[in-house]
Amino acid sequence: MGLLSKIEDRKAVVSVVGLGYAGLPLAIAFAEAGFRVVGIDVDEAKVDSINRGESYFDDVPTRSLAAVVGSPVSSDIGGARASSLDVNGGPRLSATTDFDSLNSADAVIICVPTPLSKIKDPDLSYVITAAREISSRLHEGVLVVLESTTYAGTTEEVILPILRDDNGKSLEVGRDFFLAFSPERVDPGRKDWTVKTTPKIIGGVTEACLEAAKKLYECAIDELVPVSSPKVAEMVKLLENTFRATNVALVNEIAIMCDRLGIDVWEVIDAAKTKPFGFMSFYPGPGLGGHCVPIDPQYLAWKLKTLNYNARFIQLAAEINLSMPGYVLGKISDLLNESRKPLRGSRILVLGVAYKADVSDFRESPALDLIDLLQGKGAEVAYNDPHVPQIEVGDSVMANTTLDEEALRNADCVVIATEHSSYDWQWVVDNSHLIVDTRNATRHSITDKQRVSKL
Repeated sequence: MGLLSKIEDRKAVVSVVGLGYAGLPLAIAFAEAGFRVVGIDVDEAKVDSINRGESYFDDVPTRSLAAVVGSPVSSDIGGARASSLDVNGGPRLSATTDFDSLNSADAVIICVPTPLSKIKDPDLSYVITAAREISSRLHEGVLVVLESTTYAGTTEEVILPILRDDNGKSLEVGRDFFLAFSPERVDPGRKDWTVKTTPKIIGGVTEACLEAAKKLYECAIDELVPVSSPKVAEMVKLLENTFRATNVALVNEIAIMCDRLGIDVWEVIDAAKTKPFGFMSFYPGPGLGGHCVPIDPQYLAWKLKTLNYNARFIQLAAEINLSMPGYVLGKISDLLNESRKPLRGSRILVLGVAYKADVSDFRESPALDLIDLLQGKGAEVAYNDPHVPQIEVGDSVMANTTLDEEALRNADCVVIATEHSSYDWQWVVDNSHLIVDTRNATRHSITDKQRVSKL
């Protein structure tokens, strides 16, 4: 049976390499679509958690995971009946650390991290390792899709040579195996757009590769957006996040300008967004966080450097966004100074360290940089975040502190770094001496403007 027929009949085995915030929801989506899915991750704790049916992400309900790994649960999928068990009586979704499971895979989707190195160059080590593991087990009829965000050209310049040349089998892309790029578009914390409902960009190395990828993804995703090549698909993701990074930088600078002019940037934005065309709202904050938006533009800038082009907008945006924790530090120092308190020795309580509201992800969070700066100035810093039990700042580990009236009243200044919906902002205002609000979280609270400073 050929690959397309296996996909159509839901007899294809799908492997997802990397079970993070992008890989796990995708694995569940394919399992819910009726496929046998094997997730692969080097983290044994994640593998064990999945096989128990226990989610480790806020965005993935345990009930959704348990439904595809636990007791038989039926649902209508593509006109057929599918349960949490596969045709052999095993779970529809299982996880392993063993890459030998790829020997029986019909489709392999790579969802591993793509961080930056210490010198801000792309670190493709996880992608390359995954590609080599796949290559050593590559067999005819397999579809390989890269979803990890990377610079334009990676699929054809890095992944293809590994798959084609490193296994000694002389397999030809587009005939013996298929290769495509389809960027993940997960936005942690969102409820309105999911893996299933978010349109899927797909670019194949050949037309046959594109058709194979489309055939697979249309089983689990509502809308597909095919493009002419993997390089175009890679560039789409970079454009999306560069667009966001540069616009956040713009509004951060506007916030600084409004502060100098003595006007409220939040009022300016609220008024501007009443225009029904030609304006899109972005909001200032203490910086830019998360795994994608601060990092992805740097992949594009790095690639352009190899072509002797300086991506000036990207570099300027990064400069502004990276400067925001220092700007917030200045606001804290100024507010304390008005109360005749030095920053050194002051007790600072930071509310929220996740990079955005209602998620547990604190990668690249500007709150960490802010805490580091505060500690460097001699402040005594504590934090509370209902989603993050502990963090590492510099060489030390900080534990989440209990948030109660005593914690608020003992703080010389409370800094709102993340606007989690679980916080009672009026209660925070009523029990705090001074507040620096970087998210406009207290906009609906009755406040003493002498005690509350905003961006």
